[in-house]
Amino acid sequence: MALASGFGLAQESVSQLNTVLDIDALYEAVEPEAIHGKTAVELLQQLQTKHYSSIEINDGFSSLLFDRYMDALDGSHLYFLKSDIDELSAYRYTLDDSLLDADVDPGFEIYNRYYRRVLERLIYAIDRVENHVSEMDFAIDESIELDREDAPYAASVEELDEIWRKRTKNSVLSLKLTGDTDEEIAEKLAKRYRNQLSQVLKTNNRDIFQAYLSNVAKAVDPHTDYYSPRDSENFNMQLSLSLQGIGAQLTTDEEYTKVVELITGGPAERGNELQAGDRIIGIGQGLDGDIQDVVGMRLDDVVSQIRGEKGTVVRLNVIPAEAASESSATVVSITRDMVKLEDQSAKSEVLELSYRGEDHKVGVISLPTFYFDFEAASRGEEDFKSSTRDVRALLEDLKTQEVDAVVVDLRNNGGGSLSEANQLVGLFIETGPTVQIRYSGIRNGFTRAFGDNDPEVAYSGPLAVLVNRTSASASEIFAGAVQDYQRGIVLGGQTFGKGTVQEIIPMDFGQVKVTRSKFYRISGASTQHRGVIPDITFPDFYDAYDDIGESSLDGALPWDTVRPVEYRPYFSIQAMLPQLREQHELRAEESPDFIYLLEQIERTRKYRNREQLSLNELQVKAERERNRREEFDAENMRLFLKGLPLNEWVEEDDLNVDEDEESSIANNDTLASDEASDEEEDEADPLLLESGRILVDFISLNGRRLSATDRLPGSR
Repeated sequence: MALASGFGLAQESVSQLNTVLDIDALYEAVEPEAIHGKTAVELLQQLQTKHYSSIEINDGFSSLLFDRYMDALDGSHLYFLKSDIDELSAYRYTLDDSLLDADVDPGFEIYNRYYRRVLERLIYAIDRVENHVSEMDFAIDESIELDREDAPYAASVEELDEIWRKRTKNSVLSLKLTGDTDEEIAEKLAKRYRNQLSQVLKTNNRDIFQAYLSNVAKAVDPHTDYYSPRDSENFNMQLSLSLQGIGAQLTTDEEYTKVVELITGGPAERGNELQAGDRIIGIGQGLDGDIQDVVGMRLDDVVSQIRGEKGTVVRLNVIPAEAASESSATVVSITRDMVKLEDQSAKSEVLELSYRGEDHKVGVISLPTFYFDFEAASRGEEDFKSSTRDVRALLEDLKTQEVDAVVVDLRNNGGGSLSEANQLVGLFIETGPTVQIRYSGIRNGFTRAFGDNDPEVAYSGPLAVLVNRTSASASEIFAGAVQDYQRGIVLGGQTFGKGTVQEIIPMDFGQVKVTRSKFYRISGASTQHRGVIPDITFPDFYDAYDDIGESSLDGALPWDTVRPVEYRPYFSIQAMLPQLREQHELRAEESPDFIYLLEQIERTRKYRNREQLSLNELQVKAERERNRREEFDAENMRLFLKGLPLNEWVEEDDLNVDEDEESSIANNDTLASDEASDEEEDEADPLLLESGRILVDFISLNGRRLSATDRLPGSR
C-alpha cells in the first residue's frame, strides 16, 4: 500500500525505555472526546435505519457487543485475568444504554484495562529475555498451547506469568535453534519486545474510539463497519487505487520513518531526490513552513502529514540511505500529485502450451480487485481508474495476439465495486441481467435485477474463470453470472460466500460501511454462505483452513433464494462437463503439481490441527527435521516426475534462518522448508496451465472455433 502504515514497529531509544520499565510509570488511562459520544449515537441511528436487517439496540445487542469486543481485544486469553472479566462483565447488559446516551466511557474503560494488561505482559517478557535466558532449561518436557481461544482466563497473575514464561521460552528456543548465543538471543528479543512496548505506548483515543465503534458496527453483521476520518481516507484510497501524495511506501525502522520504495510514476520517483532507504526525520508544509521533528512519531501520523492536496508542496528532512547520522540530513521538496496504485490493477499475460500435439496460446487476465475511482470520474477526468476499462483494453491486446482462449483469474480477489462486477460481465455477453439485488423494506423488501444493456461484446471466445476460497463478493457475482449463462467454465475452489452488499454512508465524524442489501445470481440462488461451486474443482490450498469463508464468520446473514430471472445460455457447458471433468481428472491423477498440492494441503492441515508445541530442544529439532525432510522429499518427487533438476539436501545446522516466535505460533503451518529452486520459480502456474488445457478440451469437443454469439436456442 502506497504511503500508508506498514507492519514495522516504531521504537523509542532503548536508553529511555530502560528507565521506565514500571507499570505505574508507563500506564496512563486514555480518555474519550465529546465528539466520540455524539458519533456513537449517529452510528446507532444509521444502523437502525439503513441496515438490511431489522436492528434493535437492547440488552441482547449489548451482550453480543460485549463478547465481540472482548474477543477482538484478547481472543487468545493472553492478557485479561478472570477477575478482569468478572469486573468488566458489569457492562454486559448496559453498553446499549450508554451508547444511546452518547457515552463511550465503558468502551474506553474496557480498552484501558486491556492496555494496562498488555503493558504488564511486555514488561514481564522484557525481564525474562534480558535477565533469565541462561536459566532456561530446554531438556525438560513441557509444551506451549497453540490455540487458546477456548482456554479459560488465567485466575491469577502467577498463572498468567506461567503462560508467558512458556511463550518467551519458545521465542528463545526458536533463536537458539538457529545457533545464536544466549547473549545474541537476549539482545534480539529485548529489542523485539521493546519495539512492541514502544508501539503500544503510542496508543491514543483515536485507536480506542476506532476499535470500539468498529465492534459496535460489526455486532450487527461481520461486514458492517465504522471508519474514523483517518481510516476513511485509507479505505477510500484503496477502493479507488489512487491517492494525492508523494508516492512512497513507508515503514518504521527503529525510531525513524523509512522509505521502502517509490511508486513508479509518482512525484517522488519523478523528482529523483528521495530514494529507497532514506529515513525521514522532519516534515514541513509548503515552501516556508517550519519543519516539525517526526522521530519516534507513529507511522500513521507521519503519513497523515505527508499526504495532501494535489499541487501543494511538502518538505522532508531526510537522512540519505548511505549516511550514518542526522548530521548528513538534507531537505527535499516534493509537489504532491495524484498517485496511481498499479499493484492492484488488472494485468495480462499469454501462456503458451503444447497439448494434443498442437501449440496453443491462452490469454490470462489477473484481476486482484474490482476498483473504480469515483472521485476522479465525478470530476470528469478521462483517465480515471476502472477495472472494466482496464480489462477491456487488455482483451483487445490479447485478441491482437490471437489467443485461443482467455482465463480471468480472480483468485484472492476479495471484491470491490459492485457496478464494476456488473459491467465486467457485460464485456463477455451481449445483453441481459447479471445480478439480482434484494433490498430491505416494507413487506420483506423487494428484489431488482441489474444487467448489461450494451450489445457490444469485448471478447466472444472460449472463457474460463479461476477462483478460490478467498474470491468474494464482486468476484462471486462475476463468476456466478458466467456460470449461469454457461458463457464460460468456472474452475478452482469454492468461493468465500459473501452475498451481501455494503454502502458507504458519510457521517459528521468518519463514515459507516453498512450492509444495505443482498445479491443473488440470475438463477435465484444466493452466494451467501455457500459461495460459487466451480464446474471443475482444483485443489485449493485454503482447503487446509476451516476458518476462512463466510460460513466461519459470527453473525453472518443466512443463505436463501429469490425467484430466477429469464436468461438464455450461450454454450452447452453443463452437458459437456462430465467429459471435461473426466479428462481433467485423468490428467490430475498423474500431474506432479496436483499430487504435490494435495499432499501439501494435508501436511498443512496436520500442522494446523496440533494443539501443543514442545519446548524440549531435542524433540523440537527432531520434529522440525521430520517436517523439513517430508516437504523436501515431496518437492523433489514433484521435480523428478517433471524431469527437472532436483534440490540438494542442506543440513539444518547449515541453514541461516532467524525464526520469529510470534509468527511461528500464529502460523504454525509453516514449519516446513520454504526454499524454492530457481527452476521452480520459472515454472508456470500449474492451475493456469490446467485451466488452459480444459479450455482446449472444450474447443475440441465443439469441433470448431467458438464465439459467444453462437447462442443456444430457448430461454430460462
